[in-house]
Amino acid sequence: MSNEVRVVFCTFPDPETAHQTARDAVEQQYAACANLVASVQSIYRWRGQVEQADETLVLFKTSAARYPDLEAFLVRSHPYEVPEIIALALSAGSAAYLRWVIDNSTPTVRS
Repeated sequence: MSNEVRVVFCTFPDPETAHQTARDAVEQQYAACANLVASVQSIYRWRGQVEQADETLVLFKTSAARYPDLEAFLVRSHPYEVPEIIALALSAGSAAYLRWVIDNSTPTVRS
């Protein structure tokens, strides 16, 4: 079951944007959970220059099946021209937690 869950890293320019995007992703069931890590320092090359920025990192937990939808949502809603979106497959984890992630990143059927 662990290989059915993805942890997705995505950085944002500020806590407010990170919070709103994380909340929207969970509300729309693109992810079961999102953790915000405030004030990470990023050093990167952009358009030939070395840049530095304070960013907010969000760790999304989602199912492998739902990952493409989460990625499309992040690309659509992210303010960066090229957002960092990195998905890692899990090799192990608590079976109960992994089941919870899968169950809560699958859209509920409404009748």
